[in-house]
Amino acid sequence: MIASVPIIARNAFVESIRQPIFLIIVLGVGILEMLNVWSAAYSMGYSDTAEVSGDNKVMLDIGLSTIFVAGMLLAAFTATAVISKEIDAKTVLTVVSKPVPRVSVIIGKFLGVAAAITLATVCMVIFLLLCVRHGVMSTVADKLDQPVLVFTLSAVFLSLAIGAICNFLYGWSFPQTSFLVMTPALVVAYVAVLLVSKTWEFQPPTKDFKPQVTLACAAMLFAVLVLTSVAVAASTRLGQVMTIAACASVFLFGLLANHLIGRHAFRNEPVARIASALAATPSEDPFTKPGDTYNLTLDTPPIRQIKPGDSIYYGDNPNGFRLAVGVSQPFEGDPTSRADATSPRTNPAIILVSVENSIMTIRHAGRTPLRVDRPPRVNDFIFLKPTETNPLAVAAWAVVPNMHSFWLLDAITQNHKIPARHVGLIALYSLTQIGTMLALATLLFQRRDVG
Repeated sequence: MIASVPIIARNAFVESIRQPIFLIIVLGVGILEMLNVWSAAYSMGYSDTAEVSGDNKVMLDIGLSTIFVAGMLLAAFTATAVISKEIDAKTVLTVVSKPVPRVSVIIGKFLGVAAAITLATVCMVIFLLLCVRHGVMSTVADKLDQPVLVFTLSAVFLSLAIGAICNFLYGWSFPQTSFLVMTPALVVAYVAVLLVSKTWEFQPPTKDFKPQVTLACAAMLFAVLVLTSVAVAASTRLGQVMTIAACASVFLFGLLANHLIGRHAFRNEPVARIASALAATPSEDPFTKPGDTYNLTLDTPPIRQIKPGDSIYYGDNPNGFRLAVGVSQPFEGDPTSRADATSPRTNPAIILVSVENSIMTIRHAGRTPLRVDRPPRVNDFIFLKPTETNPLAVAAWAVVPNMHSFWLLDAITQNHKIPARHVGLIALYSLTQIGTMLALATLLFQRRDVG
């Protein structure tokens, strides 16, 4: 089984990049990204600290969405070419008739297609990053970024020329040769652009490199690989048109999963939102010990009446998902008294000390500390009760590939740093989804008649 997987994966990879549609989609995305430079001139505000600002936010949004959709189409077309068409042509019979487990065929086909899709996504992402370096042409006074144009067009035309020459002289596949040359050529072109300024002067490569945009693109790659596994599973039973329809359905349903399923998984109602949070003293900043106190300023007064002594909860999701504190017990005593808050008879809780208009004071109370993951912070939502969980909705939400998990563009445009740990969790989530889809593909292919 282990020995056969690399051979099948290699054949699937070669067959994938031989498809003319493969090269057409990659070049088509490059053309669309270039057109975004001239068409995305709709100002969305400016920021001096974000990696992208103004019109470039729109260009990045459109560009990343283009890669998302193109990756879905590539996955469907390629998986169909290496699985569904081979089943219809009976060529897969030559493999399964030998002592090769069908699970090896599925894993090998996926690895080959995934490798091709990964290289294609890298090419499309480099097109996007080059356009981000160029920037949107907002007015006729804006000048072209000549290094971007020269290095990008040189890489593309050189790869196409080599593909045409090798096809004419040696009979090599034009799409395959052009694509294999284009991938490293674009990488070299992007590195050269990072080293050269718009005025053809050498500069540090970190000046125009966008690490947060790169992380968002890496998360997008994980989403494309999940859609690739969906395409592999669908192509074991469906033809090309239906495989594309299945991938598009999963893609669209994944985009709507939060609205259709996620909002029913957790139920809670926020009463206010925090505009500022400050510990009463520096020693109380962790908010982990009974007696610690925080002074909060709210965006607006609470929409419900709250009285001192009521339990308070907070978290960064408006539906109450993943509250930052544990479940409080009823509080008895004087909420304004620190002695009552730390009394041996007091139940663990986060309680309201006082509230006046948009000014609120909360305190950590109890004979033992309550679970507090972190102190309250700006933009947290305030709740009056624990979050209710719907197990069926949570299970359905976990099974459906949630495409919003891979969309990190909002963090970039709002100038929020993307933690590397979060990207690691996205990678783990994608591996779980891919494993589930490959298990389904094996189940569907196990009893498929290929004779």
